[in-house]
Amino acid sequence: MNADLSLVTLIAEASLLVKLVMLILLLVSVYSWTIIFKKRSELREATREADLFEDKFWSGNELNRLYEDISSRPHVSRGMEGIFEVGFKEFVRLKKAEPASSAVLDGAQRVMRISLAREIDRLEESLPFLATAGSTSPYIGLFGTVWGIMNSFRALGEVQQATLGMVAPGISEALIATAMGLFAAIPAVVAYNRYTYKVERLINRYDNFLEEFSSILHRQHS
Repeated sequence: MNADLSLVTLIAEASLLVKLVMLILLLVSVYSWTIIFKKRSELREATREADLFEDKFWSGNELNRLYEDISSRPHVSRGMEGIFEVGFKEFVRLKKAEPASSAVLDGAQRVMRISLAREIDRLEESLPFLATAGSTSPYIGLFGTVWGIMNSFRALGEVQQATLGMVAPGISEALIATAMGLFAAIPAVVAYNRYTYKVERLINRYDNFLEEFSSILHRQHS
């Protein structure tokens, strides 16, 4: 009788540990794809918001009017908009309290740096999981493969005559774990590298804006 080497049959007849490895890899893959689609939307929205704010900021509008427009909105400002809002608010507050003090610019820069750090944390959220999934999934799959092959050879040791038909199903079901490990790892690695590059570009834009806005505040304070 020919051995049934269909994918469903091989998974169903795999040992309990190999099935557990496959389940872990499946969950990792599903969660990775969830993060991939979510992060893709977040970064696209962050880039769009940065473009819109830069257009408004460099259009020649007065900073007071721009601040009032932003602060009057019900939602919490993020990205460049959020950095501008907290920086200008602190600048105005300190300037009223100590008009001639050098602490005015230092205080504004400090709150903008804090806002920038929060934006970095938000942009980098979930990226470490993609890195972990990409680096560990192949090894988890390999562990399942090694365990499955060990069981196959252990079963062969209990028979008098081994045939290819006896070996093939066990090895095939074991190799599925490696394939699933690669299936979980490859998209995670690609997405991590792509999104890390995009996050770095956004962070550089935020940091450049912070420096340029600080220079503008310095001229106003002088």
